[in-house]
Amino acid sequence: MHGWAPQAVDAVGGAAPNPDGYLNVFFTQSATSRQSGKEALGRITARREDRDKPTTWQTRQAQYDAVCAWGVPDHARLQRVSAIDMPVFVANGDSDPMILPHYSYLLAGLIPQAQVKIYPDSAHGFLFQHHAQFAADVEVFLSTQQ
Repeated sequence: MHGWAPQAVDAVGGAAPNPDGYLNVFFTQSATSRQSGKEALGRITARREDRDKPTTWQTRQAQYDAVCAWGVPDHARLQRVSAIDMPVFVANGDSDPMILPHYSYLLAGLIPQAQVKIYPDSAHGFLFQHHAQFAADVEVFLSTQQ
């Protein structure tokens, strides 16, 4: 499968994503998650100067194609992942519709020194919703590594 699934394209608002689409894909339907999503959007759009250039639809498509290519079972790739010989922090939201938490556990199980953290009541935007906790977790992870 290559290309965005029509449901995903529709969910984010088509080739020109909109705030509601962002909330629908990156956050859960709970009031807490939706509020966190609105706050994240506020932080993302608050900066008016020196902003990064927005990605193009073509760039998003290329990223998705790369994800799809990795999604095809390939034992050689899995062996390569298993050869990672350094600590790895694997994080995800417990309700991520794009990368199911189950796959985070599978990935962590393939990497000898992996640690996994699943953030509650969150989807693909867990690191925006739980930004302070995620940053603290990454800081702890990095500070305990040699």
